[in-house]
This record gives sequence, C-alpha cells and structure tokens, in this order.
Amino acid sequence: MLHIELLIFFSLGYLAIIFENFLHVNKAAVALVMGVVCWILYFAESQGITHAGLFAEQLSDVAQIIFFLLAAMIIVELIDSHHGFKLITDMIYTSSKRKMLWFLIGISFFMSAALDNLTSMIVMASLLRKMVKDPKERWLLGSIIVITVNAGGAWTPIGDVTTTMLWINDKITTWETIKVLFIPSVICCLVSGLIATFMMKGENESAPSSFHMEMQPGARRVLFMGVASLIMIPVWKATIGLPPFMGALIGLGLLWLVTDLIHFRHGEQRWHLRVVHVMTKIDTSGILFFLGILLAINALTSAGMLQQLAEGLHHALPNQSYVAVIIGLVSSVVDNVPLVAATIGMYDPAVYPIDSQLWLLIAYAAGTGGSILIIGSAAGVAFMGIEKVDFIWYMKKIAWVALAGYFAGLVAFFLLYPLLVSH
Repeated sequence: MLHIELLIFFSLGYLAIIFENFLHVNKAAVALVMGVVCWILYFAESQGITHAGLFAEQLSDVAQIIFFLLAAMIIVELIDSHHGFKLITDMIYTSSKRKMLWFLIGISFFMSAALDNLTSMIVMASLLRKMVKDPKERWLLGSIIVITVNAGGAWTPIGDVTTTMLWINDKITTWETIKVLFIPSVICCLVSGLIATFMMKGENESAPSSFHMEMQPGARRVLFMGVASLIMIPVWKATIGLPPFMGALIGLGLLWLVTDLIHFRHGEQRWHLRVVHVMTKIDTSGILFFLGILLAINALTSAGMLQQLAEGLHHALPNQSYVAVIIGLVSSVVDNVPLVAATIGMYDPAVYPIDSQLWLLIAYAAGTGGSILIIGSAAGVAFMGIEKVDFIWYMKKIAWVALAGYFAGLVAFFLLYPLLVSH
C-alpha cells in the first residue's frame, strides 16, 4: 500500500513540476511539498516504528549535496560579482553562435572530468549569463552543456557521483574507466553538439554590456582562488577522503576571509563585493527545489522502491547489458544514485569482477542517461533552478538530442570495448 501511495503522490508532484507554467505554481513549492509528504506517508505507514537511523542517513546525504551546492554557488557568485569571469569570457566569446557552442562544449567536457558535473554546470551557467542576453538562447546552450558535463563526468572516477560510487566500491579502476569510456563520452557530446549546431541560427548581434565592465579590485585573486578551491574538491576527496561539501565549505571560508581583508577598509563603497551581500543574490528557490527533489527520491529509496526496480530489471531482462542501458534511461526520471547503489549489491564479484563490461557500461549509462530529461541529473536540476528552464520546452527541444547522443555513445562503447580490453 505504501508503494502505491508514494508512487501516486510522487507522480502528481512530478506532473505539477512539468506543468508549472500552466498551473502558475512555483516548482520549488511543489518539490518541497512532494518531498515532505512522501516522508510523511513513509512514517505514517511505519505505525510508530522508529526509523531514525535510516532517516538520519538519508538526511545526511541530502544535506551534504545542499551544503555543497550552496557553497559552490556562493563561490561562483563571488567571482561573478568581481567580474572575474571577464578573463574567461573575453577569450571564448565570438560573434559566431556555432563557434561559441563548440568552445563551451570543449570547456564543459574537460572541466566536468576534472571537477564534477554539478560544479561545472554552476560555473558554466554563470559564464552563459555573461555572454548571452537572450534567455531562450541561454536555455539552448545551457541544455547542451547539461549533456556535455554529464558525458564529461562519466569517463573519470571523480566526474560523476555514480562513477565515484563504482570506483569506491572496487567495481572500476581509474585507467580502465578512462580508456574505455573516453571515446563513447566524446561521441555522445559530438552527436548532441552536431545536432545543436543546426539549431543555432544567425550571429550574436553584439557583445553584452558586461563585456565593457571593468574588473573589480581583487578580481584576479578571487578568480584564481575560487577556481583553485573548486579544483581542490576532488583532490581532497581522492587523497584524504574529505567529503566534497567540506572541500567546498573550506574554499568558501578562505575566500570569505580574503575578500573581507581586501575590502573592509573601503566600507560601503565595496559592500557589494563582500560575501554577506553576495549571499543575498543566491537563487534560494533553486536550492529549495533541489532539496525537495532529493527528499522525494530518498523517500522512494528508503521504501525500497528503487531497489525493487533494479531487481525487477535484473530478472526481467535476459542480458545484463540491457539492464545497464535501461538504468540509463530510467535515470532520466529518477535519481541514478540509488539505482546504481542497488546494482552494486546485486551482482556476484566472481561473475562480474572489477572493470567488467557490466560495470563500465553502467558508469557510462547512468552518467549520461540523466540528460534525457532536465530533472534526471544534478546538473540538469541545478540549471533548471538557475535559469528557470521549462520542463516541457526541454522535453520537446532537447530530450531527443540527448537521446541521440546517449545511443551514439552506446554504439561506440559496444564497438570499441572488444578492441580496448584484452581478455
């Protein structure tokens, strides 16, 4: 009974988010209600049985992502307030929309491999705001970047949370992942990018007004410190196991100290460059939307629904490669993390050892499949919150582009795997 209730309410909430423009209700409000009510149903069905430990574990996961998102957004906004991104936008801005698209694809692809797809999306969304005035053009370019950062994050163990999970659980190794998944990830981006190239029409009329703004005092220092703090997040994680949100928080804390020391003598004249003011410009509704979605997904996970889905796929499909492909498609609707977590515990290591085809295929599929719908990945949800992207618009304009890239990468994977892996 609980599963039916959760499925009904989650579906209603999902539909309300999809049709936000028709209902005229903010998607953040819907997501919060959906997330909390899913947990209310879960606790009510428990009939007084305490699940404090389970809830605390799920809440910990949610809180870590929210803290990470908040810290990363403040760091990026702080760089932006100093006009620090002018150094980057001056290098990549061009009057040709198609050239700019490919510049953005190239930067996003490798940035997400070195950082992670969520951080990369936040940075690229800020760059887009500086370079593109038309919101609909930003939607198009940003949507292709969502596809790109998800594909870029799939071929390194630190680029996507699901790939990191497989790596930590000794299902894949660093070199084998890079060797096998790099080309499929590139193919995914190339196919999506080529399709998007034909969707880009005309030239950029003129450089946005932000290009004529002078960099603020301390801008270079803030830019380099901010970028360095983001780059250090996966380094902390890989070397000493520091959770990503703590890496983001220490980066924010150090930037806060430095900017206060730079600007405090100038009083009100530089108040707009200090963190306390910058925090007022953060998109709180986007963060709350993210929070609601995560709460709802975690309620489904706690109820065992996603575990049952993964097990159902395992028993229903004859070939486990199909399971990986379907997981990628399903991850466009629900979070890929619990789906991948469920598969990790389902398969015998003796049958599917480290770096077997199944695990590498899951890494690619789970990483790139979330791009098919905007709500299917952390990068997509973040972009949806930042730019207020319409779900229906993305589904009509971008879903088929992401799907084409996803399957093109799969074809490349199956063709190249026998050649790249020695048995």
